Amino acid sequence: MDSAQYISKSTENFDVLTHRSSSIERYSTILSMVLSGSPLREILHSLVLSIEAQKIGTKASVLLISNDKKRLLNGAAPSLPEEYNQAIHGVEIGPEVGSCGAAAATGKRIIVEDIETHPNWAAYKELPLKAGLKACWSEPIIDSHGEVLGTFAMYYDTKKSPSDLDLELIQEAAKLGSLAIERSQALHLQRLTSRIFSKLPMGLVITTDTHSLLQVNPMFKTITRDFTADKSVFEPEVFFEKSDEKSLVSMLKNLTRGKTWQGELIGYKRNGQTFDAEVTVTTFRDYHGEQNCFSWLITDISEHKSANKLIHYQANNDALTSLANRRCFLDKIYDYVWQHERTKQQNIACSVLLMDIDNFKLINDSLGNENGDGLLKEVADRLTLIAPRNSLLARMAGDEFGLFIPGQITVQELISIAKQINLSVAELVVIEGLHIHPTMSIGISRYPEDSTIVESLINFASQAMYDVKLKGRNSYQFFNKAMQKNAERTAYLQMELSKAINDEAFELYFQPIVSIHSSKIEKAEVLLRWQLNGEFISPEEFIPIAEQSGLIIPIGKWIRQQALAIITERWQQGHPIALAVNVSTCEFLTDDLQKQFICFFEDFIRDQAMSDFPFDLLTLEITESLMMEQHQNVETLLNQLRHWGIKISVDDFGTGYSSLSYLVNFPVDQIKIDKAFIQKIEQGPRHKALVEAIASMSNALELSVTAEGVETQAQLDFVKNNHVDAIQGYFFYRPMPKQAFYDLLASQ
Repeated sequence: MDSAQYISKSTENFDVLTHRSSSIERYSTILSMVLSGSPLREILHSLVLSIEAQKIGTKASVLLISNDKKRLLNGAAPSLPEEYNQAIHGVEIGPEVGSCGAAAATGKRIIVEDIETHPNWAAYKELPLKAGLKACWSEPIIDSHGEVLGTFAMYYDTKKSPSDLDLELIQEAAKLGSLAIERSQALHLQRLTSRIFSKLPMGLVITTDTHSLLQVNPMFKTITRDFTADKSVFEPEVFFEKSDEKSLVSMLKNLTRGKTWQGELIGYKRNGQTFDAEVTVTTFRDYHGEQNCFSWLITDISEHKSANKLIHYQANNDALTSLANRRCFLDKIYDYVWQHERTKQQNIACSVLLMDIDNFKLINDSLGNENGDGLLKEVADRLTLIAPRNSLLARMAGDEFGLFIPGQITVQELISIAKQINLSVAELVVIEGLHIHPTMSIGISRYPEDSTIVESLINFASQAMYDVKLKGRNSYQFFNKAMQKNAERTAYLQMELSKAINDEAFELYFQPIVSIHSSKIEKAEVLLRWQLNGEFISPEEFIPIAEQSGLIIPIGKWIRQQALAIITERWQQGHPIALAVNVSTCEFLTDDLQKQFICFFEDFIRDQAMSDFPFDLLTLEITESLMMEQHQNVETLLNQLRHWGIKISVDDFGTGYSSLSYLVNFPVDQIKIDKAFIQKIEQGPRHKALVEAIASMSNALELSVTAEGVETQAQLDFVKNNHVDAIQGYFFYRPMPKQAFYDLLASQ
């Protein structure tokens, strides 16, 4: 069942349960009023208000048929305008007289969805329309002999057709109206009770105060599988002995005092089974007025209770793993803390562990969602075996799990649990013939050491978990104050980044790239710089924040706009310069972002109206991880860029998951050897061999090679002898502002 069907089914179950619950309460109320001899108009008034309360927007009315069976008289209509009630009082019935007149005349339900256009209302529509009434459904009230006693109507201020539950509701109201009207016509109580018994959709038992059975209706026998077949008494202490003791004692005390009691008990069936019962006990005097009698209204609500349990389970448990869900997890922590704080208990303590499967997205994408779900269930089963007995394990979202441990627990015990989790999760899992060793990052926070606020406790555990991921994954970390400072710093920079984008508060720096042969500048890498309130913010700090928040998308677009503007300016001046611009992998994450990327250049071409723009002066630098994605759409996008003349370069090559097959199959033009390799070539032959291999491989594939981070003469001499085409590094130039770069170009 998908999420939409699940929500629809849950809503439908809720509506049905609500209807049943209101129906039980309504039957109980009306029956009590009937048995206690309440005036007819009070009963009808209560009935109308009960229907209106359940069906919001309804204006209900009861009309009674006159003694001559020709006219309708006001019975109860508290929500209809008094002017309208007076106008229809005494209206003659007929097959074409509105809704109620026709229902009374034909003995059939009349549904009018639009009073203004319905032929039955042609001669009378001014009255309801003036009162703001536009739809009217009328149900005839028919007695036990099939005679019409009146009508029950539901009015609406909009054009409206009834649902199945609406039809059940109006039919139920008519039945209850029939009971009340028959009683008011002075029928004998015994005869009336007999008819009530046969009509009620719940069990009804009449007993004396000595438990002798006076009458039992068919529904009670159905519910209990004829519990009364061999009994002449109804003993509540025995029949409800499986009930909660507190509820049972409360009921018996009320009976002793002659009071009405209502509640839930556990009833007995003939075969020894039990059922959940909604019970209403009403005390009244017998026919001779000599002793108390009891009316037991009993409804089997087992299905209702089961449905409620199912709804509760679905609301608090994860459908895939059957663990508690995030809502249940948080509620449990809130309740625990609140209960202890309310009672002012000392030494309240608890711990929260948040756990996330490392690289789950890669596993899920490569194996498919179904196998990813299988891994989640396997991890959930392993965690269940480890979780302490009094703890709560939950699936928080996606591949994130939570463990709540109430009470005092030492740091060493928490470490032991975390280590068990790491070891257990890392055990071999075989999916689709593939051997997988999943790992898990764990963050731990404690109450009250870290915080006494539940939201902060969760956030701190999350911060600790992500700190584990930054440090290499597959471990655990307790929260500390430094993490909080880092989180606050990140939040602050993210907020300021948004402002900087709007204010264009960034600055571009340029690091020249020189030819290996001429040592002249052949292009420059565009680098982003940002000063905030006089503080220089390192790109290594703010770029990851921009990527994580999605702000890298508008930032990347702005950089490309500036780079193209510079290329255009220099080209038109007759002093062209090639520029290289870094592109974040985040800008290719979805098909929509890829389309936006292509549209950026298409819009530039259209706006510039230059068919011969030198796109070959622009190089886009991507990372190895983008090649690993191997999405057809990404490859198509890069081919389109190269078709325009834009060059594609693989930046920081060798630091990721390098693969020759990626270079062979992916549309790239250049390789940039990461500075980490260049700066280690003086440390030994292995580092030199690695650089030689990368350069040799790139040349074999007809890719140009740039060495990054060249800072010494030895490094320069080495790369010159290893087929490198260009050099970037402090040996020649550091990154510089735009004007300094222009001056350098002019001097060259």
